[in-house]
Amino acid sequence: MTSRTPLSRERIITAAATVADDAGVAAVSMRSVAKVLGVEAMSLYHHVPGKEALLDDLADWVFERIELPEVGDTWREALTARARSARSVLTAHPWALGMMESRPTPGPALLQHHDRLLGVLMTDGFSAALATHAFSAIDAYVYGFALTETSLPFEPGDGAEEAFAVKVAAPAELYPHIARSQAELFGDGGYAFADEFDYGLELLLEGLERRVADDIPALRERSSRGTRRKA
Repeated sequence: MTSRTPLSRERIITAAATVADDAGVAAVSMRSVAKVLGVEAMSLYHHVPGKEALLDDLADWVFERIELPEVGDTWREALTARARSARSVLTAHPWALGMMESRPTPGPALLQHHDRLLGVLMTDGFSAALATHAFSAIDAYVYGFALTETSLPFEPGDGAEEAFAVKVAAPAELYPHIARSQAELFGDGGYAFADEFDYGLELLLEGLERRVADDIPALRERSSRGTRRKA
């Protein structure tokens, strides 16, 4: 007779992620998670206080899977790697998009994630204000792209021309700019929607690079004034 693997908070959270992957986060309940684990729902309460705490843990579970840079890393490379990792996690678990930043009780993984990214930026030339703006802009872009990518009527990079042709069956004489766009994008057969992610990310990073270059002199001046006051 084989012994059953003991319940733990980690096993329960993983099972909750399985439920969310299969049926969406709205399907996550103590009962549905218990069913995945093959136990009674009441047994979960020895490890998790209830559904709301489980959802808090589930949001943290997502953040734990996103690559986190180290303070001291170059900000541009750090933001690029983290954005790509976040996109990968969110497209694998689309249900996470609606809950990552919405939980009323942020967990340690979420807080560490935010603190680390701000630390990377603030130790590499960003003021606190610009670091916050940059974080917000990058996340809005990544979350928005992942939402679009998971809603497309085709697999990104596969059959894009045919899918767009069906979705946008627009007469060229009425919609000339759409027709021109389709002709230029799909003319050589090399278009892949997935490539838009890195292109758009580069546009954002180039803008931040200009902003941080303008920000550094002001940051040094504020630091210098603070040093003079202490002296």
